[in-house]
Amino acid sequence: MTFSLYCVYRLEELVNQWIWRQDFWLPPGVTWKDIADGASDGSRYPVPRDLLICLPLALGFIALRFVFERVVALPLSRWLGVRDRVWVHVTPVPKLEAFYLQKKKQPSQNDLVVLEKHCGLTQRQIQTWLRQRRNQDRPSNTRKFCEASWRFVFYLIAFSAGLISLINTSWFWDHRECWHGYPRQAVAEAQYWYYIMELSFYLSLLLCVSVDIKRKDFKEQIIHHIATIFLIAFSYCANYVRVGTLVMLVHDSSDFLLESAKMFNYAGWRKTCDALFVIFAAVFLLTRLVVFPCRVIYTAVVDSLDVFLPYSGYYFLNGLLLVLQALHIFWAWLILRMVHKFVFLGKVERDERSDEESEVDEDEVGEEECSREQKKGAFNSKLASLANNCVLNNLTNQRRKMNSRMPKAR
Repeated sequence: MTFSLYCVYRLEELVNQWIWRQDFWLPPGVTWKDIADGASDGSRYPVPRDLLICLPLALGFIALRFVFERVVALPLSRWLGVRDRVWVHVTPVPKLEAFYLQKKKQPSQNDLVVLEKHCGLTQRQIQTWLRQRRNQDRPSNTRKFCEASWRFVFYLIAFSAGLISLINTSWFWDHRECWHGYPRQAVAEAQYWYYIMELSFYLSLLLCVSVDIKRKDFKEQIIHHIATIFLIAFSYCANYVRVGTLVMLVHDSSDFLLESAKMFNYAGWRKTCDALFVIFAAVFLLTRLVVFPCRVIYTAVVDSLDVFLPYSGYYFLNGLLLVLQALHIFWAWLILRMVHKFVFLGKVERDERSDEESEVDEDEVGEEECSREQKKGAFNSKLASLANNCVLNNLTNQRRKMNSRMPKAR
């Protein structure tokens, strides 16, 4: 028993020495005891071990999502009229199936030559088979709707709860108050659960990234989730909770609008989707390109220097904020492209931010549409030639009749 206690004690010492090092997490001259003294009246103060509850909560979010998508989202999609496109099922060809599972992108000319020899099919037939096989793996609109509706519900609840818990705080209106009294700042119970739920949710998104629909901005989403998780965890441990709550509220303010626009897009409600997209674009550009850099990043970079000198954690925190801002600029560029299409085409054709699976899929759709147009054109040309033949036959018959009547008249 004594040996076990000794091992636990040594492990705790090693964790405190290498992981919870005060010179990294806290500014110079600040200790964990100073943070605890800020809650001397019995209120809550940040403790790193509080974050351990996020892993079971993330697994709980995954289970809750599974139930929500089947019990709530699926009936809702049917009620709103979400329809799935029916794709042609290909005839099984083992060698082509093996090639497709190994390499899903467009085959090269050498690949087509090799497959042509092994399968006994023409290159055109091989390309058609691979395109139809890829279409079978396309995510349905119902699946996209269920995924978007789950995120919409969470972001809406998180934004509402965060706004209610922060609207009466001093730092919500004056960002300089984020550092007033630091590090002796108590954490309200509502702000604590706001932190824990946000961290658990983003952790669940990261755990489900391999089974979720792969978006065009897949890599950017991974970077965003990782940066957000590290930012929330670090800001909580270092008691930058006031800045952290502002970061989360700014992000949640536009995310639920995006997910709602996706839902109505999958349901075919074009006017509602376009209206929500316009509102989302305005809120996103205002919060991510104006409020976030001018208030949140500014107070973390500039105002914090009035309280402590730069240290390793200072650069780590602001580095993560700048990573998020770089992603905001990238997404803002995509959104402005959509705004341009909305203004000049009159509608939002697709979600350039994260709704298409890949560029290759778009090209395949284009090829399929071109083949349809070619078939349609060929059909129309046949109809035209048939009509011309009918006209010529009628003229020929009329001329013969006239020639046969002329001798009689004479």
